[in-house]
Order: sequence, then C-alpha cells, then structure tokens
Amino acid sequence: MEQGAPGFAGAGGQPDVRTGPGAVRVPAQPGAADADRAGGGAAGAVRGEHPHDGRGVPRDRPAVRRSSVRGQVLDALRTALVTGELRPGEVYSAPVLAERFGVSATPVREAMQQLALEGAVEVVPNRGFRVVERGARELAELAEVRALIEVPVMLRLARTVPAERWAELRPLAEATVRAASSGCRASYAEADRAFHRAVLSLTGNGQLVQIAEDLHRRAQWPPAGAAGSVTRGRAELVADAAEHGALLDALIARDLDVVRVLVREHFAGAG
Repeated sequence: MEQGAPGFAGAGGQPDVRTGPGAVRVPAQPGAADADRAGGGAAGAVRGEHPHDGRGVPRDRPAVRRSSVRGQVLDALRTALVTGELRPGEVYSAPVLAERFGVSATPVREAMQQLALEGAVEVVPNRGFRVVERGARELAELAEVRALIEVPVMLRLARTVPAERWAELRPLAEATVRAASSGCRASYAEADRAFHRAVLSLTGNGQLVQIAEDLHRRAQWPPAGAAGSVTRGRAELVADAAEHGALLDALIARDLDVVRVLVREHFAGAG
C-alpha cells in the first residue's frame, strides 16, 4: 500500500519538514512547480528560458536553487531512513512527499533516485519508491566489509600518525558522546560518521574516505522489523560512542592489538 510522507524530524541542523504549527518546511521554490507542469522535469526549463544558449537567463534562476532544495530534501530523507520514519518495505510517492515538503515533485524524485543509487530504496514503476528491507545477514556483511577496509588502515595510521594529531580528534569523539546522550539516533549517526571520516582522512586517500562513508551510511539504516522505532536505545548509543574515545587512547598509545579489537567490535555493534 502506498504511503504518505512521515513526519520527518530534522537533525544535525537539517530542516524539520513536518507540517503543523511551528514546523519548518523546505521552502517552495519560485517556478519549480511551474517547471514540472510545463513538462520540463529535472532537465526542463521554466517557460521563457533559453536552455540551449543560456542568453537572457539570470545567474540565480530557480534551477540553481532547486539543486539546493534537492540537497535539503535528500538530507531530510536520509535522516528519516536512519530514524525509521521511512519504513522498510513501504512504498512512498514522490508527489505525496513533495506536498509534505512544500516543493515540487522534481527535487524529491531526484533525491529518491540518488537514494536508489545508494541502495536505500528501489523504484516501483507507477507507484514510487520502496524502502529496501535488510536483515541481520546484510548488516553482518556490511560490518565485515567495513572491518576489512578500516582495520588495516587504522593499524597503519597507528604506526605513523603522531599522538598530537590523534588528540586533535578528541572533540569529535566527545561530540559523539553528547549526540548519543541526547538519544537522537539521527544526530548520533551524523556525529559518528564525522568522527570516522576524520580518522580516515588522515590517510589522504579521498577514494577510501568516500567508499567507507557510503558503507557507514548504509550500516546506519534500520533493518526490517524496526519500522517507526529507534532500534538502539540511548544506553547502547552511549556505549558505542564511548568506544571512540577508547580507540583514540589506543591509537595514541600505538597499542595495535587493542586498536584491532576495538574497531572490529565497534563495527559488529553498529546499526
């Protein structure tokens, strides 16, 4: 059964797109709905534009602003995936989501297509997008792949990165504890990715960081059966966050055995 949009709650500074009193919505963009009605879609043009040569088109046309709105919608949808507000197995219509956001269907559809590329949703012809259902096996496979990538990387970094560089990451580790203490899964997910991204960035390998980030984000989506609920309680989030500080201690001490154990256990408990 096709579902309407859930009441998305913003996190990490992203817009709260719930309707109702006091809710902040992604702002509707001038001309965006007109562009859809005119048949332009993602690649179309608002009436009166000259899409081929660009002459007479101001630099701040809605197409540029729509890209910004698409990013806001994508962030809101990612947050809804993490919190379980977009429920595994359910189908969501881009027009219905767009009405809730207060924007045209185009940026919502584009954001959903990006999520389809990331494996979060799948296209259901003539209906919308179904949130992918994942089981314990897939979560275990993700943890294994993350460990295969990050354990050897962190062991190498432990041998080469000076203690003062690790100490600079302490505020990020502490930020994960604060986010976990709030009980907000979306806030913790963002802080968790920021910490791991900072660690891996010390390699100077942008491709590695990007691949690890994608795997990390996928590991944060709730499994099937967790619809509408947070699958990990505050105590579990806080325990998970505390491992970041312990990992920094081991990296500073260059205790490779402890680093290896902590990283593997950290991934095994994620999700």
